[in-house]
Amino acid sequence: MVLQLENVTKQFGKNIAVDDLSLEIPEKELFGFLGGNGAGKTTSFRMILNLLDPTDGKISWNGKSIKYDISHFIGYLPEERGLYPKLKVKEQLVYLGKLRGMTAHQASVELEKWLDRFNISHYLNKKVEELSKGNQQKIQFISAVIHQPELLILDEPFSGLDPINVEMLKEAVLDLKDAGTSIVFSSHQMDHVEKMCENVCILQQGKAVVKGNLREIKRSYGKKKLIIHMDESMDFIKNIDGVVGFQSTVNGCELQIRDEEVSQEVLQQIRGQGIVRKFEIEEPSLNDIFIEKVGASYE
Repeated sequence: MVLQLENVTKQFGKNIAVDDLSLEIPEKELFGFLGGNGAGKTTSFRMILNLLDPTDGKISWNGKSIKYDISHFIGYLPEERGLYPKLKVKEQLVYLGKLRGMTAHQASVELEKWLDRFNISHYLNKKVEELSKGNQQKIQFISAVIHQPELLILDEPFSGLDPINVEMLKEAVLDLKDAGTSIVFSSHQMDHVEKMCENVCILQQGKAVVKGNLREIKRSYGKKKLIIHMDESMDFIKNIDGVVGFQSTVNGCELQIRDEEVSQEVLQQIRGQGIVRKFEIEEPSLNDIFIEKVGASYE
């Protein structure tokens, strides 16, 4: 089922949160949403979920409007966590599963499977407030997937997690995708989006400034990142025409260059200055593209 946003705008008074956004999000894959605070990501998610009405435009899933009668096909992990701290894990998630059309038995079976996967089976009868923030995040994630949704929307799913739990959750997300779930997610961790997503959209002030297949986007930007490893000072490189960014590293420096031809001028300039252990042109990272289009790093 393809998720489509056609010329979607959302306005709050004079403030335009989402501005004429058009996207086609393919089924059974991971789609990454990026943008700084206030870019319009969460507002877009809420409109997809029919929690907010667009001021203009149309949102459809498999050609149909998203209404309450198909909400059980959708899972949502909001950025603001919404668990009941005084309720026990089992009673809370079984209740949420029943709201999504499951029987108590079905919800219990699915819950125990997920708790076992996340190594937290012993928290089944614990109150949510007794859990660490990381384990609360796992419970919140389970609440979004317990009913086996066909479309899953994850708003900052990895925030507040240590590296081990991030990897655990990433693996679960990828397994859901491989099983056929269509997943849309935002993350402040650019490398996660870069490694996990085939298609992305970068929002700035409600507008899509970059969208499409990540591999094709990177290819269109050309090879503009130059990595040099050598011991001698390379500050003089900053003044070479076509070098638009310079960052010192432990082993040397990383440059942003206007185009590949500039790399040959840089190579000529550093010859005879010392031993060059590495001289490599790379495709721009997603963070490089974000900086170029938005003007600042995401993190």
